[in-house]
Amino acid sequence: MRQKTLLIPLAAVAAAALLAACASSPTPPAAGPTAAELDAEALKLVQAAFRDQGIAKVDRIQQDLGQSACSSDKPPAEAVADKITADAKASVKWPTGGFYIGDWREGERIAQNGRGLTWTDSSTATSANGGSCYNCHQISKEEISFGTIGPSLYQYGRNRGVQDITAPTAAPIIQYTWMKIWNSKSYNACSNMPRFGHLGILDEKQIAHVMALLLDPNSPVNK
Repeated sequence: MRQKTLLIPLAAVAAAALLAACASSPTPPAAGPTAAELDAEALKLVQAAFRDQGIAKVDRIQQDLGQSACSSDKPPAEAVADKITADAKASVKWPTGGFYIGDWREGERIAQNGRGLTWTDSSTATSANGGSCYNCHQISKEEISFGTIGPSLYQYGRNRGVQDITAPTAAPIIQYTWMKIWNSKSYNACSNMPRFGHLGILDEKQIAHVMALLLDPNSPVNK
């Protein structure tokens, strides 16, 4: 009678050998680096890889509380998030003379302009930054190319009942919008939106123009 051959899967043999080797090993394998050690090493690599050039300075890699807390794989604790938003609100600079609203035509140009704080020419360059707003938002119907990271802003003012922009200080939505553009962390500790006023990306006058684009009843956004 022919003897039957017992077939054992190769994976099972390998697993058994590995278990046997681990059981007979006199010392466990060394533990890897901690998360804090990896973060410190990554920071060293970043610092070594970048240099100052034009307006782009290496000090940009130094994170403030909002950036460091929101760079974690876990959301910040409620108390930390509250401090981030409180600090952001305190940092907002209100418009000189209460002029919240500029020219929506200029606001559209700023929204279309992608020039930011990444160019390497002199810090005394005269070219103004843009907002690159369409990268993340739908704004006017005329522009069909836009990102979806942020919500649609089409009919932003109309949907919020803005009809009179001659006395903007009386309208909470106008003040809210200014704060959101100036420092987006005012209402969301881990907002991905650039802090346009806080970081000097846009100046006060430019922000007023973007405000007009969003809120002026005559803007195509609200038609």
